[in-house]
Amino acid sequence: METQRQVVDRLGSAFRSGITIPEQFRQTQLTKLMSMIKDNEERILDALHKDLAKPKFEAVMSEVDIVINDLHHTIANFTTWMQPEYVSKNLATKLDDCSIRREPLGVVLIIGAWNYPLQLTILPMIGAIAAGNCVVIKPSDVSAVTGALIAELIPKYLSQECYAVVCGDAEETKALLQNRFDHIFYTGSQPVARTILQAAAVHLTPVTLELGGKCPCIIYGRVNIEAAARRLVWAKFFNLGQSCVAPDYVLCSPATRDALLPAIREVLEAFYGKEPQNCPDLSRIVTPRHWTRLMELLKRSSGKVVVGGESNLDDKYIAPTVVVDVAEDDALMEEEIFGPILPILTVESLEKGIDLINRRERPLALYVFSDESSVVTTVLENTRSGGFCSNDGIVHMTLPTLPFGGVGASGWGSYHGRWTFETFSHQRACMLRGWALERLNRLRYPPYSDNKLSWLRWTTSSKGSCSLM
Repeated sequence: METQRQVVDRLGSAFRSGITIPEQFRQTQLTKLMSMIKDNEERILDALHKDLAKPKFEAVMSEVDIVINDLHHTIANFTTWMQPEYVSKNLATKLDDCSIRREPLGVVLIIGAWNYPLQLTILPMIGAIAAGNCVVIKPSDVSAVTGALIAELIPKYLSQECYAVVCGDAEETKALLQNRFDHIFYTGSQPVARTILQAAAVHLTPVTLELGGKCPCIIYGRVNIEAAARRLVWAKFFNLGQSCVAPDYVLCSPATRDALLPAIREVLEAFYGKEPQNCPDLSRIVTPRHWTRLMELLKRSSGKVVVGGESNLDDKYIAPTVVVDVAEDDALMEEEIFGPILPILTVESLEKGIDLINRRERPLALYVFSDESSVVTTVLENTRSGGFCSNDGIVHMTLPTLPFGGVGASGWGSYHGRWTFETFSHQRACMLRGWALERLNRLRYPPYSDNKLSWLRWTTSSKGSCSLM
């Protein structure tokens, strides 16, 4: 059995051989990856159910189809993305061939996450393959069944010379990070991200971090309360709240809260029935440890539970729960909840809500529900977040033509579609020169003079470029 070092070295040799560079090779590997997902859909769904009790509907939407759609988009477009991008020139470079080439980085490491163990592992791999890299995948050991399936399938479908899967716990990941990679792509928590940055710093390895944070949802002004309740409940309790882009807390006026609560109760019953624990459409908390963390947060909260609150450790179940009278310094506001607990905070005005958001770390996503376009525009223009969506939640991340990623503490860099290709490519500046215009080039050679400098500044300025046109 190969050691981690041997795996990385072997992939490094494969990359240096140039095997991943041809367009046809990339096309073939992406097509085989598509076949892997389609051929094994039932096994994938079964693994996701064993790890997280994911309903088939949610698993297909958020794990299988989002990967297939990204594959279709990438396969249809990456040939165009590979082409040199020609840039504008000034007079001094008018006869030169000036372009940007997208070139692969080398051997890259992708560390997946447990909450969407297929999507968050395979989706970044799509762009890494399209960009011409060799890839080491490290699935999460928390969602062990799905991770084991990925480890089984990748070598069966993709080139074993260029792609590898390394499984194991946190210690295995720590050892893996001691190897030198050309890029590290990590999805997960901020504390682990810090350790990855420390390991990457040893080799000056660039890193993409897809983290999370407390995604706010402002509900303000005139709003369709029934529709808002349906979309809020769906976005919050999808995957039982274990989504980095789930609405983490709601900001609204007391009057809106009082109208929203009965609508939420009605929607929850319509979605999950009178006994949600028996509903097949609700996932489960991934491990007892994660269950305990959430119940401790709820226990420490000074807020009032007005919806849900029921739980069962043996079943790793926590009911969809809504908490009101939550202060800004409440336990539920200390960290990303990442579970089916929704705090509602009341604010006196839209400006107060925006100020509360801006005092905190920049979130991965920000949502605003309102029928008033002025409210949406005000929130959009006066806040910062990785992504933004009005009158819905989560759905913005399903469009492969939009970049997905955080800002500040919620992440570095972005991916999905072309953005993944760009993340795993080096934009190489290329100037191909001949021997023409040597008389013009003499302006830069000694002996220097003010007259030469004046002419040289003109030929290299944007003004010089425009005048030639």
